[in-house]
Amino acid sequence: MRLGIVLNTNNPETAWNGLRLGSKALEAKNAVSMFLLGSGVEVEDIEDKTFDVAGALSNFLDGGGKLLACGTCLKVRHQEAGICPVSTMAQLVEMISDSDKLVTLG
Repeated sequence: MRLGIVLNTNNPETAWNGLRLGSKALEAKNAVSMFLLGSGVEVEDIEDKTFDVAGALSNFLDGGGKLLACGTCLKVRHQEAGICPVSTMAQLVEMISDSDKLVTLG
């Protein structure tokens, strides 16, 4: 299965759960792409004592997950591209079209 995840929040618990879902799907031999949208592009900067977002992000990427970030959303927040390439709405549409299942969080 090809799973698409759209993360549209910087809420620590939601981001952590989305990344854990992606990692679990990768472990089950699924292809997983995650598109960071809105405040979701801040995922690298989330620090929380309860939810290890950085660790979950590392596990997702180490497991072969594909990560994309909305370029406009990064620009609005005066952020540079980080661990993932700057992407466009056209690439989000492509990810959605290519996915067998799509989950949105946020």
